[in-house]
Amino acid sequence: MHRPADTSGSDRTELLPPGYRVGRWEVTEAIGAGGWATVHGGRSAEDAASEQEAVALKVLPTAGLAPRQARKVAETARREVEFGRRSSHPRLIRLLDTVVLGEPDHPVLDGAIVLVMERAERSLRELLDAGVSETEGARLITQICEGLAHLHRGGWVHGDLKPDNILLMADGSVKLSDFGLVTELTGTHGTHGYAPPMGTFDYLPPERWKAPLGEQGVEVRPTADIWALGITIHELFARGASPFPGATPMARGAATQEYADGRAPLRLDGAVPPFWRALAADCLAPTHPARAEHTAESLLARIADRQPTETDAAVPSERPAERRRGRRRAAFATLALCALAATIWPHLERDDAGSGATNAEPPGRIRVFNADQSCRGRTDRDPQCSLGLAIDPMRPYTVDNVVPTRVWHGDELAVDCRLAQGMQIIDEADTHSADWYRVRLPGGSGRPTAWLPAVRTKDRPSVPDCPAPSPVR
Repeated sequence: MHRPADTSGSDRTELLPPGYRVGRWEVTEAIGAGGWATVHGGRSAEDAASEQEAVALKVLPTAGLAPRQARKVAETARREVEFGRRSSHPRLIRLLDTVVLGEPDHPVLDGAIVLVMERAERSLRELLDAGVSETEGARLITQICEGLAHLHRGGWVHGDLKPDNILLMADGSVKLSDFGLVTELTGTHGTHGYAPPMGTFDYLPPERWKAPLGEQGVEVRPTADIWALGITIHELFARGASPFPGATPMARGAATQEYADGRAPLRLDGAVPPFWRALAADCLAPTHPARAEHTAESLLARIADRQPTETDAAVPSERPAERRRGRRRAAFATLALCALAATIWPHLERDDAGSGATNAEPPGRIRVFNADQSCRGRTDRDPQCSLGLAIDPMRPYTVDNVVPTRVWHGDELAVDCRLAQGMQIIDEADTHSADWYRVRLPGGSGRPTAWLPAVRTKDRPSVPDCPAPSPVR
């Protein structure tokens, strides 16, 4: 029999070699690794030729962890096992077996917990970059809601709903997975439960960011899953883009709080079809009470009553050049790249009020810098790598505050002056700055000047201070 690999300094996805036995199961290949676990493919060792016995083996090592970490892993496994034994539904991944490894000669694996589950083809995350038709999106969202409705009816909250934990089977059907944070509703009238203060930042509802931590954990309610569903609906149609701007999960969390506190509007991507925009907006109501009326059951009813549109069967056309590459793209870059959308605002064609543009020789030059390393050194001027220039540096850097002219890494611009107290911007490398430069646009662009955020250049030219610009209406 194959022995476990020596994982010191190696890729954790190869923790178990092909042929290794886990109870009555045999490892076939490595699939991937997450924060606490590795996942391997497997099959029945008693009937290795049976394709129907293909499984996924989720390995949760406990050796070598600090006591607190080990307790977290054990609690995650306990929740998954308990939930798997008490709940079954066509929209939930089935737990088939649990095994605790005894490998005294291999400390890394000794005591590891293995959860054996039915195997899926891929996750919803893998569909996001390509996009889906409205018909396909409707089918996927319906089945996600079916799984959530079953969970909530049974008195459970998933607690970590996201595209990575929504799996697609060989026949294309949807199943929810990863129940390590599932919470049973045990509070007054079964309206809430308590869970460890864990989860994925991009999918946490606003109230979770400020939730008090008690002896039992943080309070969790079904509306947390509804919020995560709203984010997922938006990402499904907007090719992975979050509705909340920011270059990092923490920055997007801050934007979530701005919205929840009424300091910023909810901005949904224009690629999201109207019916699904309205559904996502309801899921993303800023407070628990406002979200509570939109249950998984009521959302299913709305979807069932929906009238199909002419675009349902259409495959979405190529997205505008600004679409973020995954979740790492900075939000202001995402929104600023809407060159096509920007042309529909008439005021884009006029100059900033009080910009002070002049035909005199500019006092300096400035070179554009792109913090996304994959876009540096390119000469093809790929639209995905283009950067935006703002109309008004005092307003949020969003789609209605962008000029049509695009710039790329290495472009050199004439600069008139520097504004030190504009809207704070965060780039892909998490660099913060409220400084802006007023730059000149080439002739024929329809306006003489625009604004470049200081995080988009490494240059610091000696230029005069800009007067505060008058608001652009």
